Amino acid sequence: MKKIEAIVRPTKVDHVKTELEDAGFESLTQYDVKGRGKQKGVVQQWRGRKYCVDMLPKSKIEMVVSDDDVNTVIDIIQKTASTGEIGDGKIFVSPVESVVRIRTNERDGDAL
Repeated sequence: MKKIEAIVRPTKVDHVKTELEDAGFESLTQYDVKGRGKQKGVVQQWRGRKYCVDMLPKSKIEMVVSDDDVNTVIDIIQKTASTGEIGDGKIFVSPVESVVRIRTNERDGDAL
């Protein structure tokens, strides 16, 4: 099992969620987060003054999937969240040792 964490633009979350659900991946968690990448934020101008906004609003999607589904989920997120511009986000994949469904005590693959 793998945990997939995707940092995407907030405007893309609903589209990513819909595409994942259509492909059979309903379970996910979404957070509103702030962050920055290599560009270290953006410089904006308001009333003639420049302001550096170094922490930009992003959304984080987390989900745990079977090893066989990792590439499918990554492809869906990448295709759906991409605008081709700086700030589209990143996808991180980590191993998951165990999963337990609290209600039924199902474990690992059965708990997904």
